[in-house]
Amino acid sequence: MGELYHWFDLLGVAVFAISGTLLAHEKSMDGFGVIVLASVTAIGGGTLRDLILDMPVFWVHDTSYFITILVTVAITIVWLNIRQSFPHFLLQLADALGIAFFAIMGAQKALGAGVPVMTAVIMGVLTGCFGGMIRDVLAREVPMLLKGPLYAIACAIGAGLYAQLVSMEINQQLAMWIGGLTTLMVRLAAIRWQLSLHVFRYHN
Repeated sequence: MGELYHWFDLLGVAVFAISGTLLAHEKSMDGFGVIVLASVTAIGGGTLRDLILDMPVFWVHDTSYFITILVTVAITIVWLNIRQSFPHFLLQLADALGIAFFAIMGAQKALGAGVPVMTAVIMGVLTGCFGGMIRDVLAREVPMLLKGPLYAIACAIGAGLYAQLVSMEINQQLAMWIGGLTTLMVRLAAIRWQLSLHVFRYHN
């Protein structure tokens, strides 16, 4: 089971590294900028989660995470150099896949640390959103977390569903798939139909 979680984690890192690389391309960054943006996107949320939970930071003694980032960045750079452009929707799709993986992995790791369900959901949201927030700030963009359609809400829904299914003793792998797909579907639906949690009335 631990090996399966590790591969899920690496898959989430790869997807978020693609997201960071795409934004770096959009902002015309150099090679170092690409690596920095891809790395903070891929591991920023998990790093904050582990620090808050007072656990060893997951990438410190495991180089497979940085190898995954570097390989993913290299492949994405080659693809972008051949294509020269990409639809903006690809960035949103990569981001949606990333939060779907990381929201569930964050909640799973928090539950494994023995925290309450609500705390696990918060850790899922942080894991899914914080890396993208750092990426956007470094790229001088308003973070998707603050303006994107149901960004953090999608993480909370998916992580909350996962935590509830686990508490009901549903098979953990099944719970992860259900929670992750729910996060992805909510986020993609919000992008497609521009669903947002509006609390203010704007004249325009």
